Amino acid sequence: MRSLCVVAVLTSAPLPVCLAQDEEVPALRAGTIPADFRLDGLLDEAAWREAEAIENLTMVDPDEGANPSERTVVRVLADPSGIVIGIRCHDSRPEEIVSRVVERDAVLEGEDRVRVAIDPFCDGRYGYLFAVNPHGARYDALASRQGESENRNWDGIWEAKASRDAGGWSVEIRIPILTLSFREGLDEWFFNVERRIERNKEVQRWASPRRQYRLSQTGRAGRLLGLPRFALGAGTSVRPSAVAKYGRPAAGEKSDADFEASLDVSQRLGPELLGSLTVNTDFSETEVDSRRTNLTRFPLFFPEKRTFFLEGADLFEFGLGLDTDLIPFHSRRIGLVGGEQVPLRFGGKLNGRVAETNVGALGVRMEEEGGVAGETSMGVVRVKHNVLEESSAGVIATAGDPLDRAGSWLAGSDFTYQTTRFLGDQNLLIGVWGLATDRDDLGGNGDAAYGGKIDYPNDALDLFFSWKRIGEEFDPSLGFVPRRGIHKYGLGLEYTWRPGSAGIRQLSFDFRPELVTRLDGHWESYFYHLEAAAVELDSGDEAKVHFVWEGDKPDADFEVHPGVTIPRGQYNWFWWHPVIETAPKRPVSARVQYDLGEFYDGRLRRIDVEGAINPHPFVTIAGAAERTSIELPDGNFRTELYSARVRLNLSPDVNLSAFVQYDSDSRDLGLFSRFRWTITPLSELFAVYTYNWLQDDGRLDPQAYEGTFKVQYAFRF
Repeated sequence: MRSLCVVAVLTSAPLPVCLAQDEEVPALRAGTIPADFRLDGLLDEAAWREAEAIENLTMVDPDEGANPSERTVVRVLADPSGIVIGIRCHDSRPEEIVSRVVERDAVLEGEDRVRVAIDPFCDGRYGYLFAVNPHGARYDALASRQGESENRNWDGIWEAKASRDAGGWSVEIRIPILTLSFREGLDEWFFNVERRIERNKEVQRWASPRRQYRLSQTGRAGRLLGLPRFALGAGTSVRPSAVAKYGRPAAGEKSDADFEASLDVSQRLGPELLGSLTVNTDFSETEVDSRRTNLTRFPLFFPEKRTFFLEGADLFEFGLGLDTDLIPFHSRRIGLVGGEQVPLRFGGKLNGRVAETNVGALGVRMEEEGGVAGETSMGVVRVKHNVLEESSAGVIATAGDPLDRAGSWLAGSDFTYQTTRFLGDQNLLIGVWGLATDRDDLGGNGDAAYGGKIDYPNDALDLFFSWKRIGEEFDPSLGFVPRRGIHKYGLGLEYTWRPGSAGIRQLSFDFRPELVTRLDGHWESYFYHLEAAAVELDSGDEAKVHFVWEGDKPDADFEVHPGVTIPRGQYNWFWWHPVIETAPKRPVSARVQYDLGEFYDGRLRRIDVEGAINPHPFVTIAGAAERTSIELPDGNFRTELYSARVRLNLSPDVNLSAFVQYDSDSRDLGLFSRFRWTITPLSELFAVYTYNWLQDDGRLDPQAYEGTFKVQYAFRF
């Protein structure tokens, strides 16, 4: 009872309007966007010269705290419709600027680039991330997992233009206020900026220029002052789409054509809350999943890629330490059943924040698909409240089942304590969580899962310990749980040393043991991973050696490959793999991994090669090949995976890509090609073509194909 009272006091205690920070933080005052402003990347308007400026950044890497090798100047302009960020990147060796990527949503690794973090709620828990390279290629993401990762699948409506000259390069970034959720009444936001100079692997940052902090940790950002009162207008966005399709669903069937219209409507319920409605949703422009080899007795995890479910996806994250071994709500369970797409008749979503409470709610109606799934409704609600300075407590609930099994529900709660000021300036996270679920076919008893994690994610030393219990009947209809009836223990220890000599940038050592026991305490499997030495050179090239000790006690025979069975029993084995990876800044880059050792009571050999060629900023060619050979008493087999990707990037807004992949298990060769034209920030055109062939006796037999043409336009009021 006493602990419940403490939690009640914490969650109800009023917080300051903008998160207080112990030390003095840098601040920048925004200027005013002129009426005749033109986005061209040149920074030549008088408003830029008159605005207050960040005159330089501080080096984070390779020499923490030092003056940077090149000067960077940052200014911000604002008006009621949004903000514009101008960044001038001086460079005394402009011919050595590394910029090969042009397309939208490129990760921009191995590139010169600038990155901006914005927290319009000024609470240090969430944020928007924007990045641009010297060619104007754009990347955006949401700060995720308490700032420890990024959800790069989010796509916002914003613009950027870059310009290069003899003295370096510059960029202008315009972000409409309707793209952001923000706390009403604030005249300041958390703001940070970072620059990377790829030729010497240099990273510069404005606020908190320390290696152990990430740009996505917005609680360590500076402040952007002098913001105006933003105007949302009616806050309404209407985006109709028209989709025309022609194709054949399978070999031997007739080709047919189809035309569909869909509609997405969103309404601002104040600056912090967004309501969305989708009707007859189409996901035809979403790229297919990359194929993978599964040598385990458990299903593989594939991430969400569909735009409707990615908007506000950070609000549905639950539980510190939960990963692909338990996700209480995984949106791929909606509209995808047994690998088959099931149409969504309509769906509604509410996401945003109300004062110190974060809210995410989703409800959908799935159509009947003959032989796959029946018509059914599903929903999820997630509420998380800010407590203390950087921590949170929340609940989650789901209802419904994609197979229309009755009585399906899940409910749970979590608490995460987070501070970036442990022992003065260290990161520390402590989280606990609990979940319960039930469904009629589970006998009406259901089951529970619970656990926790202690995480000390800092630069030189990174430590964590996690534990979770997953019940035998814990089977959430809208979640992902590949393994049940277990206790799982995980430990991680990573140490990084920077000798600063012999051309070595850093050495790291990583040990991650993992133990899984049955609920009765008897061990079921273990996985001990040791990265004995990972060497990164000043050039960016890397070499690593990994050693793995593994054990498994399957309680039943299982088929690891068609016709090859591993009997129940106890197995212990060892394997190791060296990895060599060249720096991504090179015009030709590659990664090679070779696995060699034991596998259950047999032998394993695997070669995994990835490479990329960038002959021109407008052309990218990448490929991958994986070949695995397994020798077991029950039989030998070999699996092969091949993929190739070609991108033609006519501009940051116009690109054509083709993705081809083949796997020896299905003997299926698949092509996914897509033309994407961002006509304006509010309108896009997609042309998608897919084709599949089946390899049979050395020949390729045509199977299914489909061509799709989709155009969409957003009207904002």
